[in-house]
Amino acid sequence: MSRFIGSVCRLCRRENQKLFLKGDRCNTDKCAFERRGYPPGQHGQGRIKFSEYGLQLREKQKIKRIYGLAEKQFRNLFEKADRMKGVTGSNLLSMLERRLDNVAYRSGFANSRAEARQMVRHGHFAVNGHRVNVPSYMVEKGDLVEVRDKSKTLARIGAALEAVKRREIPQWLELDGTAMKSRVRDLPARDDITAPMEERMVVELYSK
Repeated sequence: MSRFIGSVCRLCRRENQKLFLKGDRCNTDKCAFERRGYPPGQHGQGRIKFSEYGLQLREKQKIKRIYGLAEKQFRNLFEKADRMKGVTGSNLLSMLERRLDNVAYRSGFANSRAEARQMVRHGHFAVNGHRVNVPSYMVEKGDLVEVRDKSKTLARIGAALEAVKRREIPQWLELDGTAMKSRVRDLPARDDITAPMEERMVVELYSK
């Protein structure tokens, strides 16, 4: 599977918004967006005017990059959301939030979604007692996501749980930091997603 191997700080600058792709580093003065808050490239500091299509494209790219998905993955997820009952945009964001790598990050077991995705692939998590190493695995209401016993001594998980005190755990998750377990209390609703995202623009873009 293809993956982005360049500087993720350039992605934040391209979208003109902090995407928190490097975890706690994004809250320090080392953050590239704080030091150079303009798009990368030789024309980055020039005046940029986007068309309606350009605004829709940038919004799609931003959401895709926040969750660390490739274009094909994102498009397939959108098509699945479009076939579901309800509002397509809300369905899309709910499914993005329900990915196992995102749940691990949102629960505080990792400092970034990229780190959580790597940890899932390495088999550090279990869902309802069964080892799962697929980052795109969709959790359901009532599922229990936990750090496996052999992984509970990992320093980076302990450090992430310490850092989570500075982050807000979403209401649809119930974290037991001591036992390193997180239960899905309910499926995420649109109001539970506080990051500035306009999913309507993604729907409009793919509907053309």
